[in-house]
Amino acid sequence: MVAAYSSTAALPPRRLRPRLSIEKEEADDPVGRSHLSSNSMSVKQRRSLLLVERYRDGIVKRYVLDGGSKLQTCWKRDGSLENAEQELENSVFSLIPSIFKDFILPAGYPGSVSDDYLEYMLLQFPTNVTGWICHTLVTSSLLKVKMLEVLLFREYIDISEETFQLFNICLNQWAIIDSPSYRGMWTNRLRVTQAVGVGSFAGSTAAASAAAIRWVAKDGLGAIGRLFIGGLFGTLFDDDPKQWRMYADFIGSAGSIFELITPLYPAYFLPLASLGNLAKAMARGLKDPSFRVIQSHFAISENLGEVAAKEEVWEVTAQLVGLMFGVVVMDTPGVQSSYATLVFTWLSVRLLHLWLRYQSLSVLKFRTINLKRARVLVKSHVSNHTVPGYVDCNKEENILCWERFLQPQITFAVSMESMIGSEGTSCMVKALLRLYAKEKYVLFMNQRGSRGIAFYVTFKVGASSLTVLRSLWQAHWLQEHHHQWESNFVFSLLEESLRKLEGGFINFLRLLEEAGWDAGQINLKVPSELLFGEDQFHADTGCS
Repeated sequence: MVAAYSSTAALPPRRLRPRLSIEKEEADDPVGRSHLSSNSMSVKQRRSLLLVERYRDGIVKRYVLDGGSKLQTCWKRDGSLENAEQELENSVFSLIPSIFKDFILPAGYPGSVSDDYLEYMLLQFPTNVTGWICHTLVTSSLLKVKMLEVLLFREYIDISEETFQLFNICLNQWAIIDSPSYRGMWTNRLRVTQAVGVGSFAGSTAAASAAAIRWVAKDGLGAIGRLFIGGLFGTLFDDDPKQWRMYADFIGSAGSIFELITPLYPAYFLPLASLGNLAKAMARGLKDPSFRVIQSHFAISENLGEVAAKEEVWEVTAQLVGLMFGVVVMDTPGVQSSYATLVFTWLSVRLLHLWLRYQSLSVLKFRTINLKRARVLVKSHVSNHTVPGYVDCNKEENILCWERFLQPQITFAVSMESMIGSEGTSCMVKALLRLYAKEKYVLFMNQRGSRGIAFYVTFKVGASSLTVLRSLWQAHWLQEHHHQWESNFVFSLLEESLRKLEGGFINFLRLLEEAGWDAGQINLKVPSELLFGEDQFHADTGCS
C-alpha cells in the first residue's frame, strides 16, 4: 500500500537524491483517500495539483494548490520501488545499518543497478579474499629467496650481524639451508651471483645497480605483455567478458606457480620471477577490460563511476581480510617449516579461488546476445520451437569453452576457395551465389567423417548482426536435419534450409521479443578481415 505524508509530516529519513524529474499529473487525492470522509469531497475537488517531483530513491513530492490559493506539499513513495526495497529489508541486509548500506551499495539500490549486482558482489568478496591469501603465500616464497641472497652475498650488502643471524634462523626454520639446492649453490656461487647481477662486479654500488636493472627488466617484461594483450586482443572482451575474466585467473595462477617454485631453484630466481611477472601482467591485461564490461552491465542508471567506486570498497575490504588471513596462515608452524605444506596450502586455496570465480561469473545475467548466447537461443528454437529468457540463457551459456569448439562447428570469414575445396568448380561458385542471392552471406557445409559436419560462412559487403544470426540459425537447422539427406545432395539440403529460414527466422525474432530480449542488443560482429561483393563473380562461366 502506498504510504502518504501530509505537509506537516517530517521528511522521510532517507536522503533525497533528485532525479531531475518534474512533471504534471491529473489531480487525484494527494493525501490518500483513506483520510477523507464523504463530507470533505467538496474540499478535495477545490484542490489543484501543480507539479510532481520524483526522486531517485522512490520518494514523490507533490505541490498542491488548495481552494484558498495556499501551496501545500505532500510526500509519498513510489509503489514499485517500495516493493523492491521491502524485499531488500526482508533480506540479510535488514540487520545492517542504513549508513553502512549507503557505504557499500550504489545510491538508489536496487533500482540503480542490474538485478544480478548483489549476488555477484557477495560471491566476488570471498573470491578476492582467497586471491589475496594466495598472494601472501607466493610473496613469502619470493622473500625466502631474497633472504637467501643476503646469506650468499653478505660481503656486498651493508647488513648488521643481528639481521644476518635472523635471516639465517628463518631460512633454517623454512628448511632451505639444509636443502640440496642450497648446498649446491655454495659450490656454484659464481653462476648464482651472475644470475642476480652481482658476481661480475667488484664494487657494491655497481653490484646493486646491476641487480636493480635486472629487477626493473623483470617488471618491464610484464609491461610488454600487457601492451600486446591490449593491442592485439582488444576486440575480444566486449563479446565474452565472462570467459576472458575466467581465463585471466587461469593465466594468473600459472604466473604464481613460477614464483612459487623460486625457492627450489634460487639460482634461476630472476628468470622464474620474470616469467611469473609476465604471466600475471598478461592476466591483468585480460582482467581489467573484461571487468570494465561487467561494470558497464551493472550500471543501468548511467552510474558507471559510482559502480566502480563501490567495487573498490568491496575489493579493498577483501584485500585487508585476505592479507589478515594470509598472515595467520603463514604464522602456522606447519607452513613455516615445510615448503611442501606451503605449496599444498596455496594449491588448495587457489582451487577454491578459481571455483568461487566461476560461481561469481555464472550468476551474471547479460541481456546482450553474443555468439555463445545466440547459439543457445537458436538451438532451442530449432529443436524445441522455444526461446529461453535471458536468465535461463545465461545459465546455459558455457563460460569455459571457446566458441570455436562448440557444436556445430562454424568457421566465419572463410574464402570461397577454402569453402568449396580443391575439387570445387566455377559452376559450384555460381550455384552458391544464385542460392544465396537474397542473403548477405554464403554458407557451405562439409562432411568430415567421424568429426562431424563443419560449416563455413563468408559474408558479403553490407552484412550486419542479423546476418550473423541468420547464418547461425541455418547452420543449426542443417545440423539438426542433415541425416535425412544423402551426402551428394548438399545443394538440395542448403536450398531446403533457406526455405525453412524464411519463415522460421521471423518466428524466432518474435519469440525473442516475447522472451524479453532486445533486438537492438544483438552483439554479433561481422568479421571484417574478409568480405566479398558478388559483382566479381558475375562473369559468364558457361554453366547453365
